[in-house]
Amino acid sequence: MSSEGTGADRLGLLLDQFDRAREMAQVRLTGLGDEEYLWEPVPDCWSIRRRSEAATPRAFGPGEWVLDLGNPDIPANEYAEVARQAADGMTVAKIADDWSVGVERVEEILAGTAVAEPDAPPVTTIAWRLGHLHFEFAGGWEWAFGERRQDPKLMVDFSPSASVTLERFWAVIDRWRDSVATVTEKQLDTVGFSQYPYGSHAEDSFLDVLSGTNLEFIHHMAEIALLRDLWRARFATPA
Repeated sequence: MSSEGTGADRLGLLLDQFDRAREMAQVRLTGLGDEEYLWEPVPDCWSIRRRSEAATPRAFGPGEWVLDLGNPDIPANEYAEVARQAADGMTVAKIADDWSVGVERVEEILAGTAVAEPDAPPVTTIAWRLGHLHFEFAGGWEWAFGERRQDPKLMVDFSPSASVTLERFWAVIDRWRDSVATVTEKQLDTVGFSQYPYGSHAEDSFLDVLSGTNLEFIHHMAEIALLRDLWRARFATPA
């Protein structure tokens, strides 16, 4: 995205993009039921689960229900992102913490000596994708507009109820959008305006953070839309 033009022009474009995506997403999520919300279309999906039934080693959440997380290593297709983080000034220790791996593993990747594990990204449920967006937007607001102290992974009480989840989710999304609309031209260009503790927000201008946040929202909502199509067609008889 070009950063030319006035802050209002750039911010207006991002807000318009976000508003259109939100409108389409709300239409596509209408009528979501609990069974579909938790549907696992293939074995070994990532989803939300009761803490006592967590299937991944780093599943997180403050309550009874936790969000799956647990790749034991940094996927090979993310090595370039690790290199970018280092080039942008992130310390090896911070990169390791960001990816939940040891410092030695990050050093191997940066040195080009890491043995790449086969990439096997999990298929994730609608519940997981909504939960992922929910905690990221809640944390994104906290670390840009809030007190900048709460751990994003402890801010969302995940629920097995689709209706409860959506009610809470849209409230968080709308709070984010309302706050973003108040951002000034200077803030838009401020590096570290967001201090979100995961990823590279603290090293990026807020313009770049907003662009990336829009992309995250759009691509996960597109995935959810596809899952809804597959759910609807799962028992259809082939022509």
